[in-house]
Amino acid sequence: MAAPLYNIPGSTQAPATPAATAAGASAAPQARTVNEVLAQSQVESVMDELERDLVGLAPVKQRIRDIAALLVVDKLRLNLGLAAGPAGSGPSLHMSFTGNPGTGKTTVAMRMAQILHRLGYVRKGHLVAVTRDDLVGQYIGHTAPKTKEVLKKAMGGVLFIDEAYYLYRPENERDYGQEAIEILLQVMENQRDDLVVILAGYKDRMDTFFKSNPGMSSRIAHHIDFPDYAQGELLEIGERMLAGMNYHFGPGARETFAEYLGLRLQQPHFANARSVRNALDRARLRQASRLFADRDRVLSAEDLTTLRPEDIRASRVFQAAAA
Repeated sequence: MAAPLYNIPGSTQAPATPAATAAGASAAPQARTVNEVLAQSQVESVMDELERDLVGLAPVKQRIRDIAALLVVDKLRLNLGLAAGPAGSGPSLHMSFTGNPGTGKTTVAMRMAQILHRLGYVRKGHLVAVTRDDLVGQYIGHTAPKTKEVLKKAMGGVLFIDEAYYLYRPENERDYGQEAIEILLQVMENQRDDLVVILAGYKDRMDTFFKSNPGMSSRIAHHIDFPDYAQGELLEIGERMLAGMNYHFGPGARETFAEYLGLRLQQPHFANARSVRNALDRARLRQASRLFADRDRVLSAEDLTTLRPEDIRASRVFQAAAA
């Protein structure tokens, strides 16, 4: 492996590749079957959590399972000395997650970090989520230290760059985003055994970004597109969110919220699960105002945890539809 052009502090520790992990794990025999790898790594529990915790996203979940299967088989190959490339050159695991806001990209990235860690492809398994502002400086000499600091924090885990296309602004010749891209490219190539980078954003903008940055495109091994949620899936997400906050829909409220979703989906700037959470937060505000107005009433647990249809129907979405 070529020496890195950019020395990232904290990355000097030898990467925990599957081969190194297997060689150092003298206490456990080298796995020879898929079940043995799964038992040693406990990675299947992460995939089960992904299946259980996220509504819908069937094609995304299948791609994650395919990647996990590839890594498990690759681990078995390494245990038999069947390297897929030159010594020390682990598989490229950098990824691109494309889709609209609120489709679960960050959540899946967190699960991916856990899978990579349990299989020995990264040392720590943590996720560092950043945007352009965390990487790019505003004056000469500012970008490199910012980018290196982020990379230092992410080493041994996964770096998740949201709206990654904002790193490239060709219309501004004084923009420093290209410097951050060049540092990322070197680290993604030379230290890929100790860091996985996931670039995320809208699909059309990411496509343009990759066309303008072929070096970045060539380093991305897995492209995963996150579909929008269907109305029924959004309703299920809403019910799960409420349950997590110790709330529930009262009689007729679930049907009212389904009606709300049908109207909101027709409006611009809908952000899937993010918009569902915002709508429920506003419904909780209306419920609180309703209960607050009846100051002398003794409130039961049912009162305090129930959303009524009127808490939802007071939304401007219904008012706009009526107009």
